[in-house]
Amino acid sequence: MDGPSTTRTWTRSLARRRRALYISSPIGLGHAQRDVSIAAELRKLHPDLEIDWLAQHPVTAVLDAHGERVHPMSAELASESAHITAESSEHDLNAFQAIRRMDEILLNNFMVFHDVVEDGEYDLVIGDEAWDVDYYLHENPELKRTAFAWMTDFVGWLPMPAGGEREAFLTADYNAEMIEHVERFPRIRDRAIFVGEPDDIVPDDFGPGLPAIRDWTELHYAFSGYITGFDPTPLMERREELRRELGFRPDEQVVIVSVGGSGVGEALLRRVIASYPEAARRVNGLRMIAIAGPRIDPAVLDAPPEVEVRAFVPDLYRHLAACDLAVVQGGLTTTMELAAARRPFLYFPLRNHFEQNRHVRHRLERYGAGRRMDYDASPPDVIAAAIAEELGRPVDWKPVESNGAARAAALIAPLV
Repeated sequence: MDGPSTTRTWTRSLARRRRALYISSPIGLGHAQRDVSIAAELRKLHPDLEIDWLAQHPVTAVLDAHGERVHPMSAELASESAHITAESSEHDLNAFQAIRRMDEILLNNFMVFHDVVEDGEYDLVIGDEAWDVDYYLHENPELKRTAFAWMTDFVGWLPMPAGGEREAFLTADYNAEMIEHVERFPRIRDRAIFVGEPDDIVPDDFGPGLPAIRDWTELHYAFSGYITGFDPTPLMERREELRRELGFRPDEQVVIVSVGGSGVGEALLRRVIASYPEAARRVNGLRMIAIAGPRIDPAVLDAPPEVEVRAFVPDLYRHLAACDLAVVQGGLTTTMELAAARRPFLYFPLRNHFEQNRHVRHRLERYGAGRRMDYDASPPDVIAAAIAEELGRPVDWKPVESNGAARAAALIAPLV
């Protein structure tokens, strides 16, 4: 009896399609857009590949818009995005400390992941900044069941000046633990991908007595180049047609205001909206469209009738490519989408957010893209003046690569 049963199981195993579980960080929407594009490229290389997504809001909004399949156990995930919003105050988020205080959420979500992998027959797990999966697999290497591809667009926790010596000590300690994990258990990450090029890595070290971040990253990562999630060239070539499709008139100067997929950007959104009357006085035909995103209620923004407020906008990159200027937070995805589409923009890094102030700023300065603004030094009249100054300014920064998703997929594909 054992023989036939074993044969039937083996036959089913041979016949089944290849399967991957994809985990996309829910802190903002940027990961979701690039991950959907990587998934599309993976399917070109492996047409038989089935992909399930272990995801939570707001990532699920993007996945639903693209017809992706969300695993039902996703409902058991604790909200990382809600935690980040709760950790923030007016345009202020200490991202490192917020992650430190997220242990219970990360542990819960790893256990959900563990149950999903135990019950499913997955050949591969792809984790785009899936910090819970990466950390707890390194802590418990015996729990690894599949090939694991790890992706991130920054390497190295960095202290902010306001955190003083204590934060400098803690970030170095976190970095040292990560280095020890990776070097002790290199088999956990079957492929580690840095979303960018070596020049995008900050010129810092991990802490006293620790390696230079770039040197260590080049030894332990492959590089995909930046992943926009879209090809900017056709958008730029047919920009006037795109403007007509979106309802932008030729006599309008369209300013898009966007603060990402979390609720952290409400204060900035309010302030930019408040700048509209003075900006409209300075700019003829000014039209301002404020994107509240999936976690900010448009009704609470008290926008004047002249300012259009929209909730979640699928494929926001199309609006960004068609606009005359954007005003955004300092997140990597939105700023790099604007850089790729070669549109002028103002960006306001969150106070005490090490990634936006150090990693993202370094990358944008390498491209020469955007105008960095200080929220504390930018009341509405200053924002209005900056809007007037940047509208129509020639764009002369370094082009952004457009084949990152295909490069990432080519690095991941051998694992399945």
